[in-house]
Amino acid sequence: MIKKETLIITNKQLIFQNDEKEKRAAELVIANIELAYQNLEKEKRAAELVIANEELAYQNLEKEKRAAELVIANEELAFQNIEKEKRAAELVIANEELVFQNEEKEKRAIELIIANEELAYQNKEKEKRAAELVIANEELVFQNDEKEKRAAELAIANEELVFQNDEKEKRAIELIIANKELAYQNKEKEKRAIDLIKINLELKKAQQYQKEYINGLEHLMFITSHKVRQPIANILGLSLLLEQEINSPNELKEYTNLILQSALVLDSFTQELTEYISNLGEKGKNKIENK
Repeated sequence: MIKKETLIITNKQLIFQNDEKEKRAAELVIANIELAYQNLEKEKRAAELVIANEELAYQNLEKEKRAAELVIANEELAFQNIEKEKRAAELVIANEELVFQNEEKEKRAIELIIANEELAYQNKEKEKRAAELVIANEELVFQNDEKEKRAAELAIANEELVFQNDEKEKRAIELIIANKELAYQNKEKEKRAIDLIKINLELKKAQQYQKEYINGLEHLMFITSHKVRQPIANILGLSLLLEQEINSPNELKEYTNLILQSALVLDSFTQELTEYISNLGEKGKNKIENK
């Protein structure tokens, strides 16, 4: 009876130890994945600096997540320490647990009938238990060595956390430098935009002046073709009449008055034309000076 109870206790301990080993293996896998992820993050930093404006908000969030992860890691370490203390307490109440295990033995016989694939695996494991009991002491020594290795791994993990904190500080310095560079580039872009706006305004003014100048020349050509030709035609017609025939001094005087009126009209138009050309040139001069 005592031997069976010892075998059951040993089986329980071995199952618990195997579970602990699987947890440690899973933790190492997660740690390796995390390290690979961190290496990828380092390679991405150079590219992220190029698109720093869009990424800055994301990186700030990532920093907060990292801080939360460090808090969680510290809590996890504290939790592990508490778990170690619980293990010591569990050893104290192991005798009481043996009584409960004797009662559980009877239940196990029923559970073996309805066992699934896990129980089939456990049956194979039971066959191995006899041989494992022989080397149980060696396994316990090995477990003690593993505990020492875990302590060494925790020391390495702490050094890794210190290294990660140093890397974070370096990233913060790089982000500050990137922000300064982006601010300088933004100022340069604003200067270029202001220069382009000034150039566009000057071009618009020049185009407007050119358009007004062309319209003025067209109007000048219209005035010249209509207002100048009429008095000149009158003068030419009256001159031909003077050359051909004159019947009386009154008729000569009438022709002379008509020529005088046409000359006065032509003189008035000449002054108007001079004033128009002067105003057109003055407008262009004012537009150039206002630039």
